[in-house]
Amino acid sequence: MHRLASVLAACAIFLSSCATNRYASTATPYLNPFFGSGDNISYWDGDEVGGQPSIKIDLVEQRAYFYKGEQIVGVSVVSTGREGYGTPPGEFRITQKDIDHASNLYGDYVDPCGKVVVRNINIKQDPQPPGTTFRGAPMPYFLRIYGGIGMHAGYLPGYAASHGCIRLPERMAVRFFQNAPVGTPVEIIKS
Repeated sequence: MHRLASVLAACAIFLSSCATNRYASTATPYLNPFFGSGDNISYWDGDEVGGQPSIKIDLVEQRAYFYKGEQIVGVSVVSTGREGYGTPPGEFRITQKDIDHASNLYGDYVDPCGKVVVRNINIKQDPQPPGTTFRGAPMPYFLRIYGGIGMHAGYLPGYAASHGCIRLPERMAVRFFQNAPVGTPVEIIKS
């Protein structure tokens, strides 16, 4: 029993030290790695900061940096385009915002009741079974930056895995969406 209490006390000290805020602001809700996000890198500290927004995405680091003026106010882990579907480096601007966006290329074939018949398809390559319809993959909080490529909430396996888009944890996608108007500069680099 004494040993269990010692282990629990050590875990409590460790967990409290890992969940400390990066900045002095106590008004900002930080992502906590032990409560749902699974990452201890992403944070937002820009609610009370002024300045023109801009975003930098680093393809090597798999990170997105949100600036207001010259100050970094948010950092997010991302998953960019995998081999063969690379996210293009360059300088872009946000051209469209769509909170409930869905892919018109990737998704599932579903039956009339909405049950998935064929999962993870490319509508240009995978034949459609009779009696099914296409349901596009959800891409919530979509910020279009180039052609069909944008930033949105999505699955993050810890490496580049998308078809070219920049996936963020949902909580960070919401912050970027709320703070980046159409026209916001987006720089994509390979560090």
